[in-house]
Amino acid sequence: MAVLDNPTSPTRLEAQPLYVKARNIMVDRLISGQWRPGQMLPSEFAIAAELGVSQGTVRKALDDMTTEGLVVRKQGRGTFVAEAEDNSILFRFYRLTPDDHQNSSSGPTFPESKYLARSQGAATQQERDIFNLLADDRVWRFQRLRSNEDGPILWEQLVLPLRYFGDFTEQTQLPNNVYQFYSSNYGIIVAKVNEQLRAVSAPDDVAEMLHLPTGAPLLEIDRRAIALDDRVVEWRRSLCRSDTMHYRNELK
Repeated sequence: MAVLDNPTSPTRLEAQPLYVKARNIMVDRLISGQWRPGQMLPSEFAIAAELGVSQGTVRKALDDMTTEGLVVRKQGRGTFVAEAEDNSILFRFYRLTPDDHQNSSSGPTFPESKYLARSQGAATQQERDIFNLLADDRVWRFQRLRSNEDGPILWEQLVLPLRYFGDFTEQTQLPNNVYQFYSSNYGIIVAKVNEQLRAVSAPDDVAEMLHLPTGAPLLEIDRRAIALDDRVVEWRRSLCRSDTMHYRNELK
């Protein structure tokens, strides 16, 4: 029996087009770790034969997954599960651009990070609400300063639930590109982010780190990173310079 003919399949929804059902099955394989970041997928023909659908249906499902940044097609080589360091998706969730690069064809540059502090503690009520945690759950909190070639551009705090990252220690070193770290080490693929932006004034400590006067205008970005299975896996609050940087988004 083909997978899509299985009436007990959790991805079977009668109202969905066939290619959406095929996509959901393939996404389930990413969530379960059956297909890992960087892994080459079976051919469209092989997937179609396994699922009992046409090759065109599989191709349309993979087109959607490519648009979502979940897979990457490499000419002459095949289709691969996307890795967060792939150039095609590295800037998918990074929207800050220096003002003097606004009309540059070279595009944005990815900032370097310096970790300032880390701590572990009981989740606050706000953190429990964001991550859907229990009263006794704990979280890691990391603070870092991010810089480009012109100097510091933003301060941010990252909050991670222990239930997803429980084997962190006080010596755990987070890399600059944390989404690649999550996928490679924990099988957590960040599929989308929700962001809220507002204008704030720089507090004393952040102003000093960003080489600004206290009270200078900053852009605050509140971001929740959401995995393929719709879990919020990271919450970060970023305070960004607004005198030399801007937030850029292209809507199509």
